[in-house]
Amino acid sequence: MSKTLDRIAELGLTLPDVATPAGAYVPALRTGNYVYTSGQLPVVDGKLPATGHIGSDVDLETGYDLARTAGLNALAAIAGVIGDLDKIVRVVKVTGFVNSADDFTQQPSVINGVSELYGEIFGDRGQHTRSAVGVNTLPLGTPVEVEVVVEVEDDAA
Repeated sequence: MSKTLDRIAELGLTLPDVATPAGAYVPALRTGNYVYTSGQLPVVDGKLPATGHIGSDVDLETGYDLARTAGLNALAAIAGVIGDLDKIVRVVKVTGFVNSADDFTQQPSVINGVSELYGEIFGDRGQHTRSAVGVNTLPLGTPVEVEVVVEVEDDAA
């Protein structure tokens, strides 16, 4: 077992199966030493645990937890491309989209769910750049969607 999977288990989490794409795209793609994920939703066992706008239909704490789940799903998509998550050199960028009520302005607090998860799993390698964007709707009514970019070890090394 990899150190990263051990750490995920220590946190009481498991790496889920890679979610089936909802369209004509792949969950993650490697180019050079970088892996880019498609937008990852907080799907659990094939279903969204909540839908709607954060700040009206979904509270901030639930949004944070959903972002954390989406971040874990992103790691599953990355693992589907590189196999061993120990090959991640560092998390480079997280982009978070928050399905926001009109007056909701705490998108960064929601996307902290992903950022803090990656810090817990990867330590310093989990520090990343980030955008947290409020939007008026997301696919399937999900409250949050995340995209992740990681740098990975050179296969030739």
